[in-house]
Amino acid sequence: MTPRIGVLVPSFRDTPADALTIAQEAERLGIDGVFVYDHLWPPGQPDRPAIAPFPVLGAIAAITSVVRLGTLVARVGIVPDDLLVAEFAALAALAPQRVVAALGTGDHLSFEENLAFGLPVGTAEERRGSAGACARALISLGLDVWIGGASRRTTALAEEIGAIANLWQASPKSVAAQATRSEVTWAGMARRDAGGVPDAPAIAARSRPLVEAGASWLVFGWPVDLAELAAAARVIRSG
Repeated sequence: MTPRIGVLVPSFRDTPADALTIAQEAERLGIDGVFVYDHLWPPGQPDRPAIAPFPVLGAIAAITSVVRLGTLVARVGIVPDDLLVAEFAALAALAPQRVVAALGTGDHLSFEENLAFGLPVGTAEERRGSAGACARALISLGLDVWIGGASRRTTALAEEIGAIANLWQASPKSVAAQATRSEVTWAGMARRDAGGVPDAPAIAARSRPLVEAGASWLVFGWPVDLAELAAAARVIRSG
């Protein structure tokens, strides 16, 4: 399977202008997918803005034609389950066959956001129940569904219902283990340290073990140089 390459566009901004420009450039350069976080503020930074994903993705759908687009990840509990499914269905109507419905259950890093807005956190089992219900509904609509999570119970849910497991910053060993049980996608930063924006060889070096482990998608967080990412993608796809 030829791996697909995606990028998380910047949405922790006052306006969506950067996200829209980057999405168009990503499509022009042949990057396979653009994704948007779903946070009420950047993790641990409540004084900074965060733009809701579905309006941004709807705008991206209107100005692109082939690039895949999705959440990474839409967290259950921010809106009712039926509304979350309807948001994805509306996006799929704008961009048929292009939507990746990536869902997540949230964790201790996002609980503060829920509490600040008066949204119940729920137990882990309740959140997994919601993710499973939404995933089944979205699969029935014909969408590609990812379920993100680090816990074994969450990845087991993806396996049970035929969704794709998404692993954040996972090691090649973890990707390989999941690939024996289900399709698996990877998301994370192009490099683990804080030392600058990586070039194409660095991205390819980071990616190769993940591809060999079985990841069908690699989605890189912002910041990343799109031209370097596109160059790395050509290397990765060529094997």
